[in-house]
Amino acid sequence: MTMLELDAVHRTHGTGDTAVHALRGVTLAVATGELVAVMGPSGSGKSTLLNLAGGLDAPTGGTVRVDGQALGGLSRRKLAALRRRRIGYVFQELNLLPSLTALENVALPLELDGTSIGKARRLALASLGDVGMADLAGRFPEALSGGQQQRVAIARALVGERRLVLADEPTGALDSTTGEAVLRVLRARVDAGAAGVLVTHEARHAAWADRVVFLRDGLVVDTSGPLAQPEELLAS
Repeated sequence: MTMLELDAVHRTHGTGDTAVHALRGVTLAVATGELVAVMGPSGSGKSTLLNLAGGLDAPTGGTVRVDGQALGGLSRRKLAALRRRRIGYVFQELNLLPSLTALENVALPLELDGTSIGKARRLALASLGDVGMADLAGRFPEALSGGQQQRVAIARALVGERRLVLADEPTGALDSTTGEAVLRVLRARVDAGAAGVLVTHEARHAAWADRVVFLRDGLVVDTSGPLAQPEELLAS
């Protein structure tokens, strides 16, 4: 089943001589159970692609569909509900709320969607446990290192029944061991039936994906299988 579909998607910022064509006719489909890595140089359109896939931005041409729904046809309220229920997003900026603990940050999307506080926090604690942060659930973001904040953001993206996970350099602030553990969690969620899109500069991280898409100047210039399949990844 196709969970994410971009059909001839364009995104242009500005007009006239100053227009920037961030994406130029990108077509991409990601199925449930599939992890797609997106690679390319800075300015190639990787983050723009994720913003469009997550409904955080709108295309200037083409169609974006999530779980069969065209995002352009949804009201702001319905789009927000779709993001809460179906889409997990790991931002480069993390976007943790400083006034909430790690547990409260992870539980918040569930609570906003009507899940009881008790159930939301049980699910949040389990998600924090998946990324090795359960013992720090009561800490506020300012009391966490950058890497620990990154893991909280990843737990928030994976909590509940998210069907599409969008990750923008999710291991950027992590050491290699913790980064591998986080990718293992992401891979497990995809294997359990979610669809995932991973933006990364690291070939060793792209090796966890089923397919690698290369962007340059807003265009898909190549698509391949995993860049490498080390024995330790295959045995995971």
